[in-house]
Order: sequence, then structure tokens, then C-alpha cells
Amino acid sequence: MKRWKLTVFVLLVSVLFTFSACKFSESKRKEDSGRTTPTPAVSEESNITQIPEPTDTPKEPTPTEKPVERREPVDYSVVQPNEAGEIPIVMFHNFVEDLDSTTDNLYTTSFSAFEQLLETLYNEGYRLISMRDFIDHNIDVPAGKKPMIFSFDDGTSGQFNLIEENGKLVVNPKSAVGIMLKFNEKYPDFGLKGIFYLNMDKENKTFEGAGTIKDRLEILLSYGFEVGNHAWGHFDFSTAESKQQINEKLGKNEKRLREIIEGVGFYSLALPFGSRPPESLRDAMVTGTFEGVEYNNETIMAVGAQPSMPSIHVDFNPTYVGRIRAQGKVQEDYDLTFWLPKMTRERMYISDGDPDTIVVPEGMESKINMEKLNGKTLITYKK
Repeated sequence: MKRWKLTVFVLLVSVLFTFSACKFSESKRKEDSGRTTPTPAVSEESNITQIPEPTDTPKEPTPTEKPVERREPVDYSVVQPNEAGEIPIVMFHNFVEDLDSTTDNLYTTSFSAFEQLLETLYNEGYRLISMRDFIDHNIDVPAGKKPMIFSFDDGTSGQFNLIEENGKLVVNPKSAVGIMLKFNEKYPDFGLKGIFYLNMDKENKTFEGAGTIKDRLEILLSYGFEVGNHAWGHFDFSTAESKQQINEKLGKNEKRLREIIEGVGFYSLALPFGSRPPESLRDAMVTGTFEGVEYNNETIMAVGAQPSMPSIHVDFNPTYVGRIRAQGKVQEDYDLTFWLPKMTRERMYISDGDPDTIVVPEGMESKINMEKLNGKTLITYKK
């Protein structure tokens, strides 16, 4: 009996000892977990931020550069460019179906004659450029070709008008612009350019036809054509008596255009009747202000009667730029028919095919206004 009691006593002591040990161990763990482990001392060098190693994270793709346009080398001895030569600026007014319907012998062209003229000019190597590119001398026509500008005065319906077709406003094919659009489909390298000099007082009579004046101008401009100032009321500037009067005739025209189409303005003037004011008033033809609206004419176009120097030529006068009248009902001296055989390659501007270079035969470099190169390279060659 005593031996059994002793055995039970030993077992109880063992259990109590084991329980106490477990409680002590758990208390020790809790105590250790509440302590802050001291941070080892860090050297100054180890505090420098290191550039992270590259990761495999994909980067945004680098934009692909457009390939540089490579122009074919030009053999100057074959092409014989002369970018100091003259540039014809052709002047048109009225267009009709039948010339017998008009008594105007000088300023009216038939649609059929215009179609034939485009073919002739194309075959003669002419290519159209804009007035803007003429002024900036940004002439980009193929090597060996000759730049030409089309200008249209008075905003007549024969030049451009709209018709309704299936509920939409479209260019009338029986108009100069309509004919040019069709020709451009056949010969896109001829160019689809031209500047239309407008008298804004004509309002809805300008390009008379379907649509509003705003519709007409927006559609015309959408094809890349340009508009120019032709003075309010087609004013004869030889009768001008003051700069204020000139400001009104030019500024009022400018103001009305801006009211119709926001963000569009004139930058070139065609002189009505080709007339100019007295010398003392002529600076008002270039710049001025009317009712808070400023105008600035970078070129002022004459009525005739010869090709123009390029804008980079030392003799170029932007305040009186020559134009050539298109042949009317009757052929006259100094119209385009008169000039075409006289506009020889020796006389005219012949392109080298690169708008970033100015190429002239040796001995003609003195004809180039060096201040107008604007980063372009002047090149000479032996003919």
C-alpha cells in the first residue's frame, strides 16, 4: 500500500514539474518578442543609395522613326537647274461655257479653253505651287520642272461654285476648280493650288451658287486653295486720298473675312485695276489697322504683264509683283498665249528637285539674296 502511494506521489510531482516548465518557456517567448532588437551600426558609405539592377519589366516601345525621304541624285549638267529664273503667276477672272455669250474680250475664259490650257501647261513642264510657298521660297517641284502660280480675281461663280448633289454640297464640275479637281485625278503631280482674291462686300454674290458664303469658303479652303485681299468695293487705289481711306478698304475686307471664318486671314493683296496710290501713301498698302483688325500684305500683285522674279532674287519687289493675264476671247500682247513661247528654259525658274537647296549656274550666285536663304544651301555648277 505504501509503495502504491509513493508511486502516485512521484507521478504527481512529475506532472507539476512539466507544467511549470511549459509556463516558464511561454513567458520567456512573450518577453523576448516585446524587446527591440538593436540595429547594427551602419557606416556612412553603406548609406549611399545604390542604383537598382535592371529588371525584366517591359519598357514602353521606342517610337519608330519615319524613314528619311531619299531623293534621287540629280545630274545638274543634264537637268540644268536655274533657281534664280522667273516664275509665271497667271491671272484669271471670268469663266463661261460659251465665249459668244460675253462681250468681254480680255478677261473671260471658256471652260474648254481652260481644260486645254491645263494640258498645255502640264506638257510644257509647269507645276503649280501656292502663293505661300512662293513667298517663303519653299518650292518643291520635281527636278527639271517649272513652278507656276494660279491667281483668280473677284470671286466669280465661274471660278468656283457649289451645287447640291444627293443632299450634299459639292464643287460644280463646270467651274475652274471643278475642272482642276478632275485634272488632278489624271495628273496629281501637276498640283492643286491657287489663290482667290476676294471683295468681301459682295457677300453672297461671291462664288454665287448653292450654300452660304461660309460653306463655299470652307469647302474651297479644304482643298488647299488660298484666299487673298482684293479690297472692299474693288476700290481704285489711284484715287486714295489718305492712309485712313486705304486702311478702311483693306481692313474692312480683312475684318469681314474673319467674321465669316474664324482663324482665316489674308496675307496677299491683288490691286484692283492694277492701280496704286501716290508714293506717300503706299506703306498703308502693306500694313494697317481698321476697327481693331490688323492686315499685313506680304505680296502685292499687279495686273500685268510679265513673269515674276522668285522671292529669293535680289531684284524681287514684294510690293509690286508681276502677273500674266490668261488669254481672253481675243488674244492680246502680253497675255499668257503671248508669253508661253517666250518663257524658255534659259529664262525661267528650273527646279533642282530639292526645296532645301538653291541651285544656279556658276556666275548667277550674285542674283540670290543671301539674307533670304533661311538655312537653305546655295549650290553652283558649270553648265
